[in-house]
Amino acid sequence: MNYMPGTASLIEDIDTNLVLHQTVERIHVGKKYGDIPRGIFVVRGENVVLLGEIDLEKESDTPLQQVSIEEILEEQRAEQQTKLEAEKLKVQALQDRGLSIPRADTLDEY
Repeated sequence: MNYMPGTASLIEDIDTNLVLHQTVERIHVGKKYGDIPRGIFVVRGENVVLLGEIDLEKESDTPLQQVSIEEILEEQRAEQQTKLEAEKLKVQALQDRGLSIPRADTLDEY
């Protein structure tokens, strides 16, 4: 899930597309977050699930700690590596018991 705060403008067409100005991509890892400036985004209206207004007063009261882009990307990489290792252990435990989980890239599309 991406959390991308920005200033929204609607494009008047049948799909209600959005243009986000001054957009940042916010990455959360544990109790830390980092903002990566992304600039202008055009989002197709059919891809929008939720759009809301941010209460800046409540956002400043968050218990989350803002960290640098480099630090949050390193924490995200470490978290993803931990999840990957846990998944490998799970697959190995299942194989030891004679079970297997088919990989998503080997499944036939029906």
